[in-house]
Amino acid sequence: MVQRVSTGSPFEATFGYSRAVRHEDTVYVSGTTGYDYATMTMPESVGEQARNALATIDKALKEAGSSIADTVRVVYYVGDRSFVDEVVAAVGPVFQDIRPAASMLIVAMIEEGMKIEIEVTARIGAATS
Repeated sequence: MVQRVSTGSPFEATFGYSRAVRHEDTVYVSGTTGYDYATMTMPESVGEQARNALATIDKALKEAGSSIADTVRVVYYVGDRSFVDEVVAAVGPVFQDIRPAASMLIVAMIEEGMKIEIEVTARIGAATS
């Protein structure tokens, strides 16, 4: 079984991807930026962008039958080394008990206002295993 999840982001249609794809008990979530869909803006703060990205990710995971608690792998793409402490402060409370495998890379973002992109892999039921 393959299930595709969309958030309606214009990037999904333009680039030709799904926000998340569930294959059997694994959910792969595409790189997600900090865009605030409620206000249709990109916050200035990297911490707020990280929190928005995690909220979007959790929503996609829930639509696929999972949740952020089932995360087994997370990759952070950060736009500048100076953002690391603020990113850790934003994501640490979410993942401190989940403890997924993780990587953080310093990269150039595709748009100037973007400061972070987060990608996760979740396994349905991992939180209860």
